[in-house]
Amino acid sequence: MRDKYTDKALSEGLRARSAFKLIQINEKYHIVKRGNDVLDLGCWPGGWMIAAKRMGANKVIGIDLAKIEPVVGAEFIQGSVLESKTINKIQGSFDVVLSDLAPKTSGNRGLDVARSLDLSQAALNIAIKHLKINGNFLVKVFQGEGYQEFFREVNKHFMFVKTVKPEASRQRSMEVYLLGIGFKG
Repeated sequence: MRDKYTDKALSEGLRARSAFKLIQINEKYHIVKRGNDVLDLGCWPGGWMIAAKRMGANKVIGIDLAKIEPVVGAEFIQGSVLESKTINKIQGSFDVVLSDLAPKTSGNRGLDVARSLDLSQAALNIAIKHLKINGNFLVKVFQGEGYQEFFREVNKHFMFVKTVKPEASRQRSMEVYLLGIGFKG
């Protein structure tokens, strides 16, 4: 479904409308700063990686099941964040961990929320392992049963946690983004 964000993303070389979700969140909360090292989970087709580079990120590494076209100045790991063989390829620490991971939706809201929370928990586990102290975390999650428990879990690890829904998110979508600022370590 095309909309103003889809057209704008394509005209600006961002590959996907979802890049504007990150851009809008970053404009308000400044989670990606010049010189940051960024890990992007669920990076296909590369729009968030491109946006992070344009925000001044230094090192950007993206991970996804699907192969992406190369992003200038960024690295890509193909694999699942649910598999240790992929997770073991992540080296070093990062200022920011981003996750736009989403399950293939089934139409069953409860099942889709549960799958989303599984991916969000995997992203949080990676963030806990690879974020630098005071680092930032942004994760897409579907709201529903289990969301409040996940929010509380994220809150244990960050100084500031907030649910955000950028304008670029479709209003009918059950997706929101959970923002964690200031990783406690």
